[in-house]
Amino acid sequence: MNQNPVTWFEIYVNDMPRAKTFYERVLQKTLETLKDPTDSDENIEMQSFPSNMEEYGASGALVKMAGFPAGGNSTLVYFACEDCAVEESRVVPAGGAIQQSKMSIGEFGYVSLIVDTEGNMIGLHSQT
Repeated sequence: MNQNPVTWFEIYVNDMPRAKTFYERVLQKTLETLKDPTDSDENIEMQSFPSNMEEYGASGALVKMAGFPAGGNSTLVYFACEDCAVEESRVVPAGGAIQQSKMSIGEFGYVSLIVDTEGNMIGLHSQT
């Protein structure tokens, strides 16, 4: 396989409007509504993060689906930032919490660990 190992991610949420507002405020990105890809009667709600398929990295979506509650998972998604302290400063005013303030990870830059309004922990990563 000659590609990056991650192609997509999903962050499960309980309250889509609240979660969408949180991510848009913290990341300063506009999420877009995705049509239910399964065309099922399960009423799957999805809001996708903006992406450019020609650039490095993967995109994903916030998802609200019966049987998949938010929080308590063991996968950590990191969002790329110019300086993760900037996005970190928006977390508490947007209704989230800071798990670990910006810290050095040596030659790989810096990370912040935050908890969204749905109880999901995510990471913020920057080189500076």
